[in-house]
Amino acid sequence: MFKKTAASMVAGLALILGTVAMPTTAASQPSTGTPLDVENPRVRPGVEVLMRHTDHLDHVRGKRVGLITNATGVDSKLISTIDLFHDHPDIDLVALFGPEHGVRGEAAAGIRIDDYVDESTGVPVYSLYGATRRPRQEWLADLDVLVYDIQDVGSSSYTYIYTMAHSMEEAGKADIPFVVLDRPNPVGADYVDGPVLNVMEESDVRSFIGYYDIAYMYGMTPGETAKMFNEHYNEEKVELHVVPMEGYERWMRQWDTGLPFVPTSTHIPDAKHAFYYSLTGIVGEIRGGINIGVGYPNPFETFAAPWIDRDELTDAIRARNIPGLMVRPISYRPFYAAFSGQDINGVHLVISNYRTIRPVTAQIHMMEIIQDLYGEHKLFENVSPGSGFHKALGTRKVREMLLEGKSADEIIASFQPRLEEFKKIREQHLIYE
Repeated sequence: MFKKTAASMVAGLALILGTVAMPTTAASQPSTGTPLDVENPRVRPGVEVLMRHTDHLDHVRGKRVGLITNATGVDSKLISTIDLFHDHPDIDLVALFGPEHGVRGEAAAGIRIDDYVDESTGVPVYSLYGATRRPRQEWLADLDVLVYDIQDVGSSSYTYIYTMAHSMEEAGKADIPFVVLDRPNPVGADYVDGPVLNVMEESDVRSFIGYYDIAYMYGMTPGETAKMFNEHYNEEKVELHVVPMEGYERWMRQWDTGLPFVPTSTHIPDAKHAFYYSLTGIVGEIRGGINIGVGYPNPFETFAAPWIDRDELTDAIRARNIPGLMVRPISYRPFYAAFSGQDINGVHLVISNYRTIRPVTAQIHMMEIIQDLYGEHKLFENVSPGSGFHKALGTRKVREMLLEGKSADEIIASFQPRLEEFKKIREQHLIYE
């Protein structure tokens, strides 16, 4: 039998993992967010602040600029930062650097990208997701400043923050300043959730989807994260400048900012999927184990497999009364990814409240349920030591505790001391109220 947890206990754990300062006007659903106003946006991203204010523009004015960006680097009118820099008479854009998915967002997840020339501008593009994950020193030799402008999703297993961290270190070695044009954390920057990675001790799980000992959902903007990396984690320090947003508050979800959302990767087509990524994406790293909606129109929204009884799993998850989460039974045939072309059954997860949901906490509860109901399929038992599951979590301890029969509450409680330590580190680097 699966283990049932009272709603009050789950809610209490959610409060332990992070608190939310929620104004009375704050929206809990994407559909009730602030309408887009491209002339007077509620929040102005760092790139707009840079262009509007001389003191910030001086970071790049009259200088040879290298720009790390992708399709998400846009202003409130969806004009690319690449084009804004290239067309500005006082900015000499001499190099582009592309993270995972490429400078223009043309590549799928995990696809190696080679160097090339950007057709629109004629500027050379150096790949940071190919033969190297760091800018080479020879690429930086002719630069006066390196600028970073990429939208993130607030999860430690998303590669962009490590592209930023590695690039900061290389800029430090080259003795050139590093400028971060700040952007919202689409899931909100007002809480942390999930375990703190333990890659410093468990070095075999350290990877490009888990490189530092930070919480899985770390509750910071890119600029704040850069400050933390530079001052606390990176071995090589850099002269760092963060161009902050105007009008941004920590409680905001993406739809509260009034800014458009450009898909950050193939399977995060809108801001709500940044939440779902942390709700199912860790289990999704177990290759061939469970389909999480990738290959179907609901990426990161499902748990499904041929061996799952959809009604049984639905009832088990509902019995947990997980805050902010509803569930329904589902059957479908994915077009690609796990169980491609096969009829599978499971659950469709629906976030009912984007303020009370704690995606990683919820995912750990669902891991326990799956292990209890379907342990004979050895989903977690067959995970290899160097698997993406361990690398995404930055620790083997979750799997070990699941196999020991520990409850989700026990697993979550075991993380609290390190989580409190991380919160103290995080607090030192926050920019916004």
